Amino acid sequence: MLVIRFGWSFEGFTVTNVIYSSIAGVEIPKFVDTVTPQYKPKFDELLVELKEAEEKSLKESERLEKEIAEVQELKQKISTMTADEYFEKHPELKKKFDDEIRNDYWGY
Repeated sequence: MLVIRFGWSFEGFTVTNVIYSSIAGVEIPKFVDTVTPQYKPKFDELLVELKEAEEKSLKESERLEKEIAEVQELKQKISTMTADEYFEKHPELKKKFDDEIRNDYWGY
């Protein structure tokens, strides 16, 4: 009569040794990333462009906020403002109108 105990095979090897040797023989391939190195420089360039665009956007936002404040101030004062007060804030327009009057050009 042949009796097999748990963990033993006919040849005298333990089942755990057989399993261990089978597992030890398995090679798991290492993942080699070949895609990321191609895109890393492009991504870094995009980050630099993003920071430049952010700085430009902040400067433009500041300029627009100042312009909005000026327009709101002008809107409040427009009904009582004289031409001299307006030309005081915009001397380039005063020069333009003076040149047009001097050259007898009345916008026709």
